[in-house]
Amino acid sequence: MIFPDYKQTGILYHIAPITDLEKILEEGIAYDDKTTYLSKYLRFHKYIDSFKPDNVPTWVIRKKALFASMNFEDDHNFHSHSAILGIKIDRNRCWVADESLVNQVYEPFILKDIKMFSCSKNYLNKEGKNTLKKYWNTSLSFNENLEIRKDKENNYDAEVMIFHKIPPKDIEVISIVSDHKIMDKNQWIELFKRGQ
Repeated sequence: MIFPDYKQTGILYHIAPITDLEKILEEGIAYDDKTTYLSKYLRFHKYIDSFKPDNVPTWVIRKKALFASMNFEDDHNFHSHSAILGIKIDRNRCWVADESLVNQVYEPFILKDIKMFSCSKNYLNKEGKNTLKKYWNTSLSFNENLEIRKDKENNYDAEVMIFHKIPPKDIEVISIVSDHKIMDKNQWIELFKRGQ
C-alpha cells in the first residue's frame, strides 16, 4: 500500500482534479459541488441506489455521497492533473462497499442508450442486477469495516461513501499528479521556486 493505514493516520484519500483544488481548499468538499456530478454520475448513482436492500440504513444514499479510498495499491494508476487529498471524516457517517463491482456496471449503464450497444440493456438486467445486489450485500459500515477489514481482502476494492461535507480544515494536500510524476506538495513548491 502507498500510505500508512487509516488506524495510524485517521486519514482517507480523495482524488480531485487540480482545476478544483483552489475551491476545495477554500470551501471544502461536498457530494454535489462538481460539474461532473450531474453530467456523469447522478443517474448512475440513482440506478445503484435502486438495488439497495432494506438492511442497509436509510441514510446510506449513494447519490448523496462523496467518495474516498482507504488506501491504494503500490501500482495504482492515478489520473494526470489530479490532487491526492488526505481528508478527515466522521466515521459514524460513512459506509464501505466494493468499488470494483460497481465499476463493472458503469460502461453498460452509460452505453445502453446507444443503438450499437443496446445489448447492454440485457447485460444490466441479468449480470448487472446480480453485480449490484452483491455490491450492496457485501457493503458495511465504516466502523464494522475497521473491525473485520474487508478493505484488506484480495479483490475487494473498498470505496468509502461519506455522508457529510468535508470542511477545509479537514483537508490536506498530499500529492499532485502530473503526466510525468507524482510529487508531494513540498516537492512541487521547491520545483516552482527553482524556476523563479
